[in-house]
Amino acid sequence: MDKKVYEYEKEIQPKSAPHVIEWAVKEFGAENIAFATSLGAEDQVITDMLLKISRDVEIFTLDTGRLPQETYDTIEATRKYFKTDIQMLYPDNKELEKMVTEKGPDLFYESIENRKLCCNIRKVKPLKKKLKNFKVWICGLRKKQVVTRINLNKIEWDHKFKLIKINPVIYWSESDVWDYIHKNSIPYNQLHDQGYTSIGCAPCSRSIKPGEDFRAGRWWWEQPEQKECGLHWKAEKLTGNSE
Repeated sequence: MDKKVYEYEKEIQPKSAPHVIEWAVKEFGAENIAFATSLGAEDQVITDMLLKISRDVEIFTLDTGRLPQETYDTIEATRKYFKTDIQMLYPDNKELEKMVTEKGPDLFYESIENRKLCCNIRKVKPLKKKLKNFKVWICGLRKKQVVTRINLNKIEWDHKFKLIKINPVIYWSESDVWDYIHKNSIPYNQLHDQGYTSIGCAPCSRSIKPGEDFRAGRWWWEQPEQKECGLHWKAEKLTGNSE
């Protein structure tokens, strides 16, 4: 599969973000594609592009149970603005109850292992279950967001979830994202106006200071090379040599 995806990468490399999405819909069929949105700025851009191309691609988000109110406000504003549904995915109640009972509600501050356990139950497992129904998922990742994403491509084979992942805005800058949002009057999370550049769960996100890294506000007690929740961890560079 890597070799096929490598060929896809060469084909779409010169395409703009909207044309990448349009290509994906034609190549794989809207019913085989899902868009996983965090309601962050990049994902709001993709929502706008996607819905102008096809309204048949399923849009979903992960409700971890610890999201900021501003994120829920953004979900509602997005639903109304685009007149579209956003499916909400939730963690398994029994697994969540067991984890919080045994380790406490704020276990993630105590160790990286605990933090990754929490992310796994609240985010990774619901996502894995969802993606079993699709061949492709679209994401709003950018290379300039964090050091763990520098090897990402516009399209790649996701070995963890066993499907193709497409990153239409992978080469965009932060200013590209905000220029698009303002030009198209797209709703966005108001926490961005308070210095939040990356928004996840409320206890794991904060605003950043001038000069800090884009992802400095996520899991700020950890080192930069560890700041992934498991959804987009350690993508492999395409070579075209493997099957």
